[in-house]
Amino acid sequence: MTQRAIPEQALIVLLGIDGAGKSTAAKEVEKLLHGTPVLVLGNYSGRKTILALAQRFKVPLPVHVSDVLETAVRVFNVLLNHRRAARFGGVVIMDRHLYCQLALRKARGIRRSRALSTLLRLLPQAQAVVYFDITAEQAHERITLRGEDQENLGDLEKFRMGYAGLPWYPGFILLDAGTGIQSSAAQLKQVIASVTARAEALAPAATHGQ
Repeated sequence: MTQRAIPEQALIVLLGIDGAGKSTAAKEVEKLLHGTPVLVLGNYSGRKTILALAQRFKVPLPVHVSDVLETAVRVFNVLLNHRRAARFGGVVIMDRHLYCQLALRKARGIRRSRALSTLLRLLPQAQAVVYFDITAEQAHERITLRGEDQENLGDLEKFRMGYAGLPWYPGFILLDAGTGIQSSAAQLKQVIASVTARAEALAPAATHGQ
């Protein structure tokens, strides 16, 4: 008897500046993928928490020190979440990844870490790396409206350029994130459908004769 493959097995990574709508779109797409097991994992750096603690205790936080702390938190979360992903049999959506820290480093004028780049190559590769493309102005407007964060418009633009300057950027799938969360979620669903369709097409060769 031929064993049916699970075409929905996939690893999708979401990237983009703050305010691009990555986290919200990831939650929305869960509702759109009816009957498909989905696991959303956040590879956060703890940047906001680190900054808040530094301000609370009035501790100066040089940019290089901040980067070291954020990188440690990000790497821990990425490794932990890849371990979780390996045990899951459906669509894994990773909100942020090591690319984000590398883009932040470019934005801050810090030399790219060879260790991070090497780790990125060694980790399981995503079937799709999706970049939520949005202008710094649109992202800043969204951040201002939700009233939870304080992001500088200039820093958002530098972060955006940091992503564009990554060597992996040409291979990213660009998603138009400026047209609203529902549109972003619908576009993300299409990306996932394309990935799972490719997996399904390859399944007969892998399961033939079983």
